[in-house]
Amino acid sequence: MFIKNLVLKNFRNYKEERFEFSPEMNVLYGKNGQGKTNCAEAVFYLCTGASPRTRKDKQLIMHGETCAFFSSESQGRYGNTEICATITESGREVKLNGNKITRNADILGNMYAVFFSPQELRLIQDGPDERRRFLNVSISQLSKAYFIALSRYNKILEQRNNLLKNRDLDMVYDTLPVWDTQLCKYAAIIASSRADYIAKLAPAASQAHAYLTDGAEELIISPEKKYKGSLEELEKRLFDDLVYNYERDIRLGFTASGPHRDDLDITINGIDAKTFASQGQTRTAALSIKLAEVELFKDACGEPPVLILDDVMSELDLPRRKKLVGRCEGLQTIITCTHAERVLYGRTTNKIMIDNGVIKR
Repeated sequence: MFIKNLVLKNFRNYKEERFEFSPEMNVLYGKNGQGKTNCAEAVFYLCTGASPRTRKDKQLIMHGETCAFFSSESQGRYGNTEICATITESGREVKLNGNKITRNADILGNMYAVFFSPQELRLIQDGPDERRRFLNVSISQLSKAYFIALSRYNKILEQRNNLLKNRDLDMVYDTLPVWDTQLCKYAAIIASSRADYIAKLAPAASQAHAYLTDGAEELIISPEKKYKGSLEELEKRLFDDLVYNYERDIRLGFTASGPHRDDLDITINGIDAKTFASQGQTRTAALSIKLAEVELFKDACGEPPVLILDDVMSELDLPRRKKLVGRCEGLQTIITCTHAERVLYGRTTNKIMIDNGVIKR
């Protein structure tokens, strides 16, 4: 799969521009603050229905304007796809091949993208929320069932947490089993899907890390909790765990167990990466996980996703830059950087210079 073009109107600092992309490597270059990342953000949004940089869609609208429009055409094994999005102060409208869609689940699975930026170091350095976010975004692109289960789980979890704050304890104890039966149905889907995904991600990330470090480091990823068994078995186990911890949850006022509390263990050469990894090790580990994500998408979808590398090259030493560029062979890649020459190494690429939201031709 590859994205053929991107149209931006009143999007961030773009008044109106159209990008034409190559099926292979595309380099967006220019000084800092010119809009390179904004372009990458738009591509990822159209693939996933969400920005990697903000949770408020209205921030995508150019200052002083009332709405933003952006669209993209892609070509894949099943033909061409067009996705258009219009963002206003009050909401958004998304169209798939000219047909309006209202559910984010219907955006997913039409165009695939893997996004890496310096902020992705949070995947290693920050708390469990960041690692769960990574899993949720990645698995949701591959499975609408997972995305739907996650959405319903979060809504029910919110209701359960509200109930736990109620001081009418008789009512709380009577009502909790009703919520928990529904909650564990979706929790089992989430837990099982994550377990399958991590089992495939871990060896792919380890291989990518060995490639980038010339075998000098070993990256190991494993789930903090191991979920085994059928969905029915998982559902019962999760339900029993919630029942066992009723008093604790009531005392705390929130649900302290379940997939929303899970984490990943990440080690480099046997040492906890979250606590002890250097900045360079953290960057390489996070990049290895993203390269592994690309491989999982290829295996699951039968074609590679778009790989978006936002301002990554300046943070890598020369050998790792060259290795990364070599790993991009056969992928549509969108790279943002300040100097195109630093990432090309003699390769023929589609170079696009951006100056204050304008393509310089």
